[in-house]
Amino acid sequence: MSQPNPTYGELASVTINKMSKTASDNVTANNAVLREIEKSGNVEPIDGGLNINEAIEFAANVNAGSYSGYDVLPTAAQDIITTASFPIKQYSAQVMFNGLEEMENAGKEKIIDIVQARVKNGFHSIENLINVHLYLDGTGNNGKNITGLNAAVPLAPTNTYGGINRSVSTNAFWKNQKFQSTVDGTGAAVAATIQGYWNTFIISLTRQTDEPTIIICGPSVYSIFENSLQAIQRVMDADKASAGFKTLEYHGIPVIFDTTAAGITTTDAFFLNTDYLKWRPHTDRNMVSLDDKNSLNQDATVKTIVFAGNLTCNASFLQGRYSNT
Repeated sequence: MSQPNPTYGELASVTINKMSKTASDNVTANNAVLREIEKSGNVEPIDGGLNINEAIEFAANVNAGSYSGYDVLPTAAQDIITTASFPIKQYSAQVMFNGLEEMENAGKEKIIDIVQARVKNGFHSIENLINVHLYLDGTGNNGKNITGLNAAVPLAPTNTYGGINRSVSTNAFWKNQKFQSTVDGTGAAVAATIQGYWNTFIISLTRQTDEPTIIICGPSVYSIFENSLQAIQRVMDADKASAGFKTLEYHGIPVIFDTTAAGITTTDAFFLNTDYLKWRPHTDRNMVSLDDKNSLNQDATVKTIVFAGNLTCNASFLQGRYSNT
């Protein structure tokens, strides 16, 4: 069957292909967490496999130790490395054109306008979904959504994450840190107490030079922290500010505001070490278009934009969740 709308089909293909690199960049640039992961060099594309796997050291080598002269050196067999396994999640947006629209939008410039508008909308729709789902736990749409921060860094770290059951005592290495103000503190934080809570919490998230690289706050937590600062302390991170994010700093760590519309709970703050978080897009499905699909019984063409990949982690104990509840 011949192409019902050759002008639209070709224009849509060219427009989507020209935009796809920009769109994939926008997924990271438009989300503070993904932007920080990118800065840490942890956008690592995958090119195949059933799952996305991250190797994890979960125990020390018991054969390590001091010795003298002809001492017999220990060679005990041991398991010290395991794997966290994350499924590949898929997103799509369908861009559609029909013959009537081709006739109604006669003239080259008008055709380009409508094609570009719909293509941009398709990209933006996927980007917005990923940005929202990044805060959730991946169970949405029958488990088809990306495995977001609510699974990676829950307030009650007893879930199974990356295929590893956190409720098992021997898997304590895979639990994230948490601080709940009414449980681990003396009550809900106010401007006079929030920095004291955070000072205590950040100790559990620090390992030598490792510490959180970014703190993402819901509206009420951000407001309390902002009010806790003296005017001279309200230093903004220039890089985040230039990217359009509302930011402050805490011990040199960017503190970034996000809205509940984006998916974060108003009373939550994520203390994230993005050196150990990874964004893993598939090389063949990183905001690109598939071949045209032409309807057998309609004068219409469908162009599909796709993304595949997931958010992964290889050091959960360096990730933290603060809740002002």
